[in-house]
Amino acid sequence: MQVEAFLVRHPPFDSLETADLERVARSVQIEFFPAGTTILQQAGKPARSLYVVRTGAVELLDEGRVLDLLGEGEAFGHPSLLSGLGPAFAVRAHEDTLCYLVDRAVAEEVMATPSGLAFLTASLLRRERRAGLAREGESAASVGLVRVGALIRRSPVICAPEATVREAAEFMTKERVSAVLVSTEKGLGIMTDRDLRSRVLASGVPGETRVREVMSFPVVTASVDATANDVLLLMLGHGFHHVPVTDGEGNVVGVVSDGDLFGLERIAPFSVHRAIETATTEGHVVEEAARLPEIVVALVEAETDPVEVGHIIAATVDATTRQLIALSLRDLGEPPGSWAWLALGSEARHEQSLRTDQDHALIFDPADGASDDADAYFAELAARVTDGLERAGVPRCRGDVMATNPLWRRSVTAWVAEFRARLADPGLAGKVFTSIALDYRRVAGSLDIESALDGLIRQASRDPTFARRLARTALEFRPPTGFFRDFVVEARGSHAGTLDVKHGGITPITNLARAYAVGNGLTGNRTLWRLREVSAMGVLDPDVSFGLEEAFRLLWRVRLEHQVAQVRAGLPGDDAVNPRSLGALTRRGLKDAFRLIARAQRALASEMGLRIS
Repeated sequence: MQVEAFLVRHPPFDSLETADLERVARSVQIEFFPAGTTILQQAGKPARSLYVVRTGAVELLDEGRVLDLLGEGEAFGHPSLLSGLGPAFAVRAHEDTLCYLVDRAVAEEVMATPSGLAFLTASLLRRERRAGLAREGESAASVGLVRVGALIRRSPVICAPEATVREAAEFMTKERVSAVLVSTEKGLGIMTDRDLRSRVLASGVPGETRVREVMSFPVVTASVDATANDVLLLMLGHGFHHVPVTDGEGNVVGVVSDGDLFGLERIAPFSVHRAIETATTEGHVVEEAARLPEIVVALVEAETDPVEVGHIIAATVDATTRQLIALSLRDLGEPPGSWAWLALGSEARHEQSLRTDQDHALIFDPADGASDDADAYFAELAARVTDGLERAGVPRCRGDVMATNPLWRRSVTAWVAEFRARLADPGLAGKVFTSIALDYRRVAGSLDIESALDGLIRQASRDPTFARRLARTALEFRPPTGFFRDFVVEARGSHAGTLDVKHGGITPITNLARAYAVGNGLTGNRTLWRLREVSAMGVLDPDVSFGLEEAFRLLWRVRLEHQVAQVRAGLPGDDAVNPRSLGALTRRGLKDAFRLIARAQRALASEMGLRIS
């Protein structure tokens, strides 16, 4: 019981069922290592057990240089154990140390569980970082890792919600700040100089309008301990430019702007987002957006969370789209009615890689009811934006899912009718619609089309046949059936001998998350959000949800690293990864990920009464 009570407090054992934990405990051997003892030799014999520090501490060394210090409850030896290769780092007892040694066969079973996969993925992300930071010495304190609390130069400037926008603007000028916080009974809001330009001046709002009517509410905050990189990701994800910073007790101590962060050397690539937003010509927009590959290379090599990298790619495409629209509207004149530019598919989910294409729609509501005249205007707008995106390096959709296609450019009445009909019975032609248009997000325009579409999805979720159709889509792409030596044998596809990391892993998880979430009336887009929400609802087993999330991150990391290598080699990007390019530990992690995906698909098929091969 003592061994079990200890292990259950630490990953990867903390999520095991009682019976599995007991089996681990029964396999444990205890070994004592005096201070200075080399437990594992770098590039020496492979580890034969999974080691867990019970008391004391051990050092990880690379060619004699200490990279890390592991303490009570931390595990080591698993990369060598699972790969069969000599340890990448030496492990030495820093002080008198007692270790639990978990039997190899049992350890392999633990690593195949969702919590084991999460532990393995985190280890993969940490290993090279440890070596890299140690070799950089003092430069390890990268400016991208600066805590935002250190960037606060003054206390926050706060105004009352009943103040007029003219008074707030004068206040901001006097205090020489680009944002003021607004204190309300329900919490904090914020008004920025950008709000003054877009919501007041550009919209002709009177200066006597109250601040509460134009402020952004509620605000999204960051902790003083958050890094500059963390806050930039937050800004890009939400599309705003200021973040209030809170202390450990939740009190706002200041505000940081993107300008405070863009000047930091390590994260300078993020400045392209601002450059796009301020570009005054289409050529300038295209020039700045074409820098996206170099941004991704920098982010991946800095070991940014791979899912966040996909988010940043999509945010950059968003910014490019919005600015191309703004410049087009400047030339075309006032639109003949309200409208909405919708991102669809992976762009709507904010999950894009360097191998991405355009998927979008344009919905409009003619002011005078003249749909034909309005369509002519919006057809020209769609053509300009689509051409601009193509020149910026975002190819046209081969399936023609773009606003240049009249099927994806319609009046709001026609679009809602089409959406309703496809939800009820997609038909043969509706498969594309079901797999792409159910992921939608407004990028630009004032037409609130989402509310109507959200309502239709919630209504459709009450029909069991709708959920079954989504489930069939989730079973369409299957993970590879297994590894043969160093090659992958796929269930289908044209890349024999390689791993199609998108269709073999990422797409199945995306489709599973959509089937569970949309089938239960949820309208949020992102895959990880969907997995977490359906788990919280009790629709999906929490362990399966957690495992799919970790598998998703691992697959995205493999995908992006492959594409970055192609950029470095001057090759066009694709998703066909040669398993020979992957380390043994990564291949092992992928095997576990594929098994988990296959189990989740079988479980969904069973729930829906569907057959699966």
